[in-house]
Amino acid sequence: MTLHTWWLFVVAVFLLSGTPGPNMLHILSRSVDLGMKRSIAAMAGCLTALVTVLTASAVGLITLLMALPGAFEILRYVGVAYLLYLGIKAWRSEVAPLDVGKNKLPASLSSATLFRGGFIIGISNPKLIMFATAFLPQFVSPAVAQAPQFAILVASFSAVECFWYMIYAAGGRSLSHYLVRPSIKRIFNRVTGAIFVGFAALLLKARPA
Repeated sequence: MTLHTWWLFVVAVFLLSGTPGPNMLHILSRSVDLGMKRSIAAMAGCLTALVTVLTASAVGLITLLMALPGAFEILRYVGVAYLLYLGIKAWRSEVAPLDVGKNKLPASLSSATLFRGGFIIGISNPKLIMFATAFLPQFVSPAVAQAPQFAILVASFSAVECFWYMIYAAGGRSLSHYLVRPSIKRIFNRVTGAIFVGFAALLLKARPA
């Protein structure tokens, strides 16, 4: 893999990751409700899912999964169901924002819960699997050792993804200052819920290439 190839990969990933999607919306909404610092657990869950899928692609497990009858469909429906759950939950959530100045998480939102939610969002997105299967291998040269190349690509993707996580989390933290009025917070919750449902509808139409 040449420096030029790596640079093309980074630019493509930068544009892809920066595009609003379920991961970024989830992090944004968590940051609005909990603050930037306490949304790190959700970011860690999303990132762990990303690294898991990309690593599985590197060792050939994604190709095996795509070959299993019904595997893609099951994963797709899991993703749709979870996005619908998040959409309905956001739509019906309380209009009073959480106090993001508190030092401790609410009892119902442990770091493990936040991590698990982020992981489910990431791992149940078939578009990440399609990316790992069809796009990632194109940047790996078969003429030299492939493991170091995959390691570089996964590390680069993770770094770019983390950058955008912080941008969206910072945006959510800034938004929280404008959502102190219940009427404004209600609008934000319902817009967020509608977008999650929209993502679910798009995911329902997703098909492997």
